[in-house]
Amino acid sequence: MKINIESVHFTADQKLISYVNEKVEKLLTYFDQINGAEVILKLDKASDSENKVTEIKLLVKGHDMFAKRSAKSFEESCEEVCDALKTQIIKHKEKTQAKHTAVE
Repeated sequence: MKINIESVHFTADQKLISYVNEKVEKLLTYFDQINGAEVILKLDKASDSENKVTEIKLLVKGHDMFAKRSAKSFEESCEEVCDALKTQIIKHKEKTQAKHTAVE
């Protein structure tokens, strides 16, 4: 799976990039037909402390999945986004399996 990581309004260090890669690759354990991922890490100019935003778009054949979360740290927002995508993946997988079993 190809993972594109883009950081907006800051420069991401290698530790953060490795962490994000690890979290996104872990999503493959739930659904192996993920073709790629586009990750955007943004530092919002908001005055509140939850200004670290993570957006992830998973590229799946016929159905792209997207989640966006903000938190006090990028690690926390990445964790929340991956949990949201995990839920979407499981629902998508159940739907596709239900369609295939209904046809048979």
